[in-house]
Amino acid sequence: MSALLEIITGTMLVIGALFSLIASIGLIRLKDVYMRMHAASKAGTLGSGVMLLALAAHANDLGVITRAIAGVVFFLLTAPISAHLLAKAAYAAGYRPCADTKEDALADTVRRSGEA
Repeated sequence: MSALLEIITGTMLVIGALFSLIASIGLIRLKDVYMRMHAASKAGTLGSGVMLLALAAHANDLGVITRAIAGVVFFLLTAPISAHLLAKAAYAAGYRPCADTKEDALADTVRRSGEA
């Protein structure tokens, strides 16, 4: 049973590391701030969460397991909200989406609020 648990933990660590690597490559390669935030918030959160769950699966201490699960919950609650607020602030500061973005959904909203 212990060898199976180590294999599962190792697999989870590799999967989490791969998602974190994909997030960091996305931060470097993607074109604008919105695409970069998407890579960081989605893949980065998933990678960190899977690695924390691997820690919880490997730990024999209830305190470590509790903190690891609390960390996963914290990531899942804060990453989407912070990415949304950063994107909204970037748009308000004047950063427009790149040409690859097919539809600028906020353009009409900003025009309407500027007219009032």
